[in-house]
Amino acid sequence: MTKIDDKRLEAEIDALPARFQGPGGVVGVVSEGRVVARRAWGFSNLDERHAMTPDTRLPICSISKQFTCAAMLAVCGEPEALDARLPAHLPNFEGPLPTVRDLCNNQSGLRDYWALTVLHGGKAEQTFSRADAGPVLARMRTGHFAPGTHYSYSNGNFRILSDMLEEVSSETLEALYARHIWQPAGMAGAVLTADTRQPADGVVGYEGNDASGYLPAENGIYWRGDAGISASLDDMLAYERWIDATHDDPASLYQRIAAPQTFRDGRPAAYGFALQHSRLGDFAFTSHGGALRGFRAHRMCSTEARLSVVVMFNHHGDAHGAAHRLLRAALGLPHPASQPLRGSWTGQWISEETGLLARLEPGRETVSLRFGTSVEALSEAPDGSLASATVKLARAGEDLLMERPHENHAERLLPVPTAPPVADASIAGRYRSSELEADIVIECRDGGTYLWAEGFLGTGRPEIVYPAGPDLWIVVTRRSMDAPAPGDWTLRVARDTAGNITGLTLGCWLARGIDYVKQA
Repeated sequence: MTKIDDKRLEAEIDALPARFQGPGGVVGVVSEGRVVARRAWGFSNLDERHAMTPDTRLPICSISKQFTCAAMLAVCGEPEALDARLPAHLPNFEGPLPTVRDLCNNQSGLRDYWALTVLHGGKAEQTFSRADAGPVLARMRTGHFAPGTHYSYSNGNFRILSDMLEEVSSETLEALYARHIWQPAGMAGAVLTADTRQPADGVVGYEGNDASGYLPAENGIYWRGDAGISASLDDMLAYERWIDATHDDPASLYQRIAAPQTFRDGRPAAYGFALQHSRLGDFAFTSHGGALRGFRAHRMCSTEARLSVVVMFNHHGDAHGAAHRLLRAALGLPHPASQPLRGSWTGQWISEETGLLARLEPGRETVSLRFGTSVEALSEAPDGSLASATVKLARAGEDLLMERPHENHAERLLPVPTAPPVADASIAGRYRSSELEADIVIECRDGGTYLWAEGFLGTGRPEIVYPAGPDLWIVVTRRSMDAPAPGDWTLRVARDTAGNITGLTLGCWLARGIDYVKQA
C-alpha cells in the first residue's frame, strides 16, 4: 500500500486532453480497492456528436489476451493440458513445436499472423474473416527461434490458444470470459466484439492528428482470443477492483497469470500469460497495452502498491505514456529528465541473427532506434551507452552491441555502409515464398522501386522500397490490418557466383527470415 498524491494526480488528469490530443478518451485510477479518479472527455463519435462517457464501451484490443489466459487456467488448470492439441493447428511446422505455455508467454517463435497478412496480399481495410486465420497459421513451417529461448510478440499465439480452449471446453469464448471473469468481477457491460466492423455502442476510432485532422478508421478484421473484448471504463475499473480484492490469494486467476515466468535457460522472463512485468519506483507492476487502427489502450496494476490505472483513447494517442505519467503522479515520482547528447550515434548496422537493419537517428536529447516494431527512443547513459527500459546499445569499435534483456536477446551488430542514391534496378521481378505459398513483385520505374504482395488474401498495395546498403533494402508498411503496422521490413538480396540475383530474404521484427526464390 502507498499514499496517493491526490492533488498531483488530479492535475495530471486535467492535462491529459491537451497533452494527448484527439477526439476522446477515458481514464481511471483504483487505489486500495477504491476508485479515486474517473474521467471521460471528448466524443465517441464526432459526426453524431456522441459524448465519451465512463459507460462507453471501447475495444481493449490486446488487453484481451490476459482474459484468454485466465479463462484457459480456469478451464484447464495448466497450459500443458492443451499441448496434445497444438499439432493440429500447426500441421506443417518443421522441428520442435512450441508448448502451449510458450504461446502464453510469447516464447513460441511463431511469426505474427497479422504481419503475415501483408505478405499474403491483404489490404489494411479489407475484410478478414474468422475463417481466414487458420490458413495463415497452418502454412507456418518455421519460426524465429527455438521455442522457449527468446521472446517475440505474436498475436497468433493467443488466436490458437482461444481455438483450443473452445475445443476442449465445448463452450464459446464469450461464455468462458463471462463465467470466469466478467461476472465475478462485475464487468456488466463487457462483450466480445470479435468483428471490428460492428463496434459496441457505435464508437468510432480515428486516425490522424491535430495537424492533418481526424478521419474515421476503417477496420474489417475478425479477431478472437488475441483481442476482441470491448469494455467501458467502469467495466475496467471493476476488473481492477476485483484484482485488488483477490490480491493476497495465490489461487485467484489474476495472481496465477501474474506469476513470473522463465525462459528455457532459467532466466526470468519479463512477459508471461499476456502480462508485461516491470518496475516503477519501489513497486512491481503488471501491464498490457492494446491497439487497433483508431484506438489505443493501456492498463497497469501493482498488487504491492494496490494501485491500478486504465487509459483508453479512440485515437492514436500514447496510452502507454499517459498511464506512466498518471502512475508517476500518483506515486509522487519525478518524470524522467533527458540530457543533451554528447556523442554521435548516426549510422546503420545489420543483425545477423534476425536479418534486420538497425538504424540510429539522433535528435537533441534522444536517439531514435529503428529496429523493432516501432521507433524506440534511447537516452545517453553516464557510461556513454544508449539505453531505454527495454534495450541497451554500446559501441565495440565499428560494431554495435545490443542487449534486449526482456527478449533474452543479445548480439553484436555489424556496420553497413549507406547505399548509393541510385537504386539497382536488377532487383525487379517476381519472387515466390514456398512457406507462405505467396509471391512478391518488385517493380523499378521512373527512378523509384515498389513492392507488392500477392497471396490468398488478394493483391496488396505497392509499398515504397528504399536502398539501404549493398544488396540491402527497406520496405515500409505504414498501414496494415492490425495496428500498429509492421513498420520497416529489411530486404536482403541473394546472388549466385556469377552475381545474378537468385532470391530474397524479407523480414520485420514481427515476421523475420522469410525466403523468396526469383521466378524465371
